[in-house]
Amino acid sequence: MPQITVDYSAPLDRRGFALALHPLVAETVDTQVDACKTRFREVEETVVGDGATEGATVHVEIALLPGRTEEAKARLAEAVLDLLPHHLKTTDGVLLFAEVRELDASYRKR
Repeated sequence: MPQITVDYSAPLDRRGFALALHPLVAETVDTQVDACKTRFREVEETVVGDGATEGATVHVEIALLPGRTEEAKARLAEAVLDLLPHHLKTTDGVLLFAEVRELDASYRKR
């Protein structure tokens, strides 16, 4: 069920990251690996702060059905931040973000 979106401007091993991320998500929030779906969106330009320096970013958003505790969501966000550097060509100057949230009640799938 997890809907995962990764916005990135840093060199990222997308497939390797997704294949490592899915079991991590499944274990942390009690779901099945096969339920995880990840899409990647490359960001052409990122401006951080006053724009004085080039800033590469990776932002991972994981949307889950309601029912997970805030502690479980925080654990997952931290685990994502720990996993990301292993799939980046460099971490120098790269800002990493992770957000775990609940899907809106209007969410449907077919």
